[in-house]
Amino acid sequence: MDPVTTLPWGRPLTYDDLESMPDDGHRYELIDGVLIVSPAPRTRHQTVVGALHLLLMAARPGRDIRVLVGPVDVVLAADTVIIPDIIVAARSDIADRNLPGPPLLAIEVLSPSSRRIDLILKRSRLEAAGCPAYWAIDPEEPSLIAWELRDGLYVEVANVIGDQPFDATLPFPVTIVPDALVEDA
Repeated sequence: MDPVTTLPWGRPLTYDDLESMPDDGHRYELIDGVLIVSPAPRTRHQTVVGALHLLLMAARPGRDIRVLVGPVDVVLAADTVIIPDIIVAARSDIADRNLPGPPLLAIEVLSPSSRRIDLILKRSRLEAAGCPAYWAIDPEEPSLIAWELRDGLYVEVANVIGDQPFDATLPFPVTIVPDALVEDA
């Protein structure tokens, strides 16, 4: 396959277009056919991602549930492909190259460059796709906001700061304390 040198004009991009992009170290996502390119995350961000991964792996109820750290393409529609920082999904739902549908839980660790995209666009696309739970973690405050899907809409079920615990029930029981996520950052 020839390397991609231009993007198609006059139409929204699709997952097939995304698949033809070069593996150049950039993080490419699509929301409603619009390409979003994100810079590499900061070390504090990655420290929080690592701490969350360890907590979720220790709490998962069995091998039928996978906890994956991005980049993993989550294909919500032909024109919407996102890469959450962490996803929790049923092992049987995960394909070789992506997750073709919503995860059980999507988590974003907020960065200055992606804060609005994570809190508004990704949240609304995950909600529309039927993702049961979505968390946004701010490593600077530190804080955590959690939403769960109820009758097709996200309802805020937690908004904790500092040493306040969040006792999650979806997709499985786990306690998250925002301050503990940044201890080594």
